[in-house]
Amino acid sequence: MADSMWGQVRERLEQSVGQNNYRNWIEPLEFADLDGGVATFLVPTNFMGNWVQRNFGEQILQHMKTVGASVSRLEFVVPRSSGQPRAAATDATPAVSANGNARPARTGGDDLPGAPLDPRFTFDSFVVGKPNELAHAAARRVAEGGPVTFNPLFLYGGVGLGKTHLMHAIAHEMQERNPELRVVYLSAEQFMYRFVQALRDKAMMDFKHLFRSVDVLMVDDVQFIAGKDSTQEEFFHTFNALVDQNKQIIISADRAPGEIKDLEERIKSRLQCGLVVDLHPTDYELRLGVLQSKVSAYRTQYPDLTIADGVLEFLAHRISTNVRVLEGALMRLFAFASLVGGEITLERAQECLTDVLRASDRKVTVEEIQRKVAEHYGIRLSDLIGPKRLRSIARPRQVAMKLSKDLTTRSYPDIGRRFGGRDHSTVMHAVKRVEELVNADTQMAEDVDLLRKALEH
Repeated sequence: MADSMWGQVRERLEQSVGQNNYRNWIEPLEFADLDGGVATFLVPTNFMGNWVQRNFGEQILQHMKTVGASVSRLEFVVPRSSGQPRAAATDATPAVSANGNARPARTGGDDLPGAPLDPRFTFDSFVVGKPNELAHAAARRVAEGGPVTFNPLFLYGGVGLGKTHLMHAIAHEMQERNPELRVVYLSAEQFMYRFVQALRDKAMMDFKHLFRSVDVLMVDDVQFIAGKDSTQEEFFHTFNALVDQNKQIIISADRAPGEIKDLEERIKSRLQCGLVVDLHPTDYELRLGVLQSKVSAYRTQYPDLTIADGVLEFLAHRISTNVRVLEGALMRLFAFASLVGGEITLERAQECLTDVLRASDRKVTVEEIQRKVAEHYGIRLSDLIGPKRLRSIARPRQVAMKLSKDLTTRSYPDIGRRFGGRDHSTVMHAVKRVEELVNADTQMAEDVDLLRKALEH
């Protein structure tokens, strides 16, 4: 296949796999040859060849056929230092790795069923503030190794608050301290995929051995196994086997264990046995710190660019949804300024980020409302969202639901899901009840008005 045909395939893959996957996994591939229906690619590591084959092999084959290539099989080879390539094993389970371009993590000589780590997600690049300081401290403690004290460490919070960053940072730190440590990081969906694959291939003993022989197991977004009975069963037994061996387990989710609907009670109980830490929505100071940190990092790429006073403060105030959106906005500003030249002024930022700023207007989140209401009434956030029905908790919960409906664009069912998986009719009743109380109870009216002003400020 000519290089021009591979160029066409790359363009199609960029659209089908997404920019992040394309940058990490497709871009580093070097097309070498097409002979006898076998397309050969050079890859930096065996791990990368394995990963691409498993996750994108079918798509690559399909796109190659679409542009006219006569191909039936892919082969990935790693060039030897002498210049002679060697084939990348296509039936091995990939080891945990920094990313497709970095060296594979050392895992005591055996391949482990992990996902790649992002080299950017380290403790050095994690900006600490009041909303995340406890989670950061707990992650640091676990990463130091030594006797297992928090088992499991359970991190939870909304999108873009740093859960995955901390998990990657723990893995990096552990392997830096002890390169032979068998660390596996993967998402709950990947765990489920491995489990289903083992069932299909009648290789459950291999699956059990792989996951129960690790030193550290890290599972991201564990809420995705909720409702998957067979996967939950295997996860439970894997969890117990590792705890019995005093192996470290680190879990993340978008909510506390007790609030994950359709998760088995025995798993909830196990997850709550260790240290459960939530990452709160970012505050202004933390967002500003993130921006300042990113500016320092970007200056290595854009040394001649300058940013006017007040721009970072403006962004930190206006874009409060999550850190990913904030970082993306700053990156766009730097890219725009590098192309057209000149200083990044407040006026230029407003022009360049019109769509982002518009989307961020009136973007009070349900999570922020929950936190404010819990603080106002002096109750725990987990109680506000959880199942307790005490009047001292139920009334603030209804207020939070009413404000969520008024100040966000979320539907009744969506709000219910964010309050521990409650039914939409519960939210509708709460909204109606608070409206009645506001008209009849001066104190309730003052509370709701005060909270509304605090959230809209």
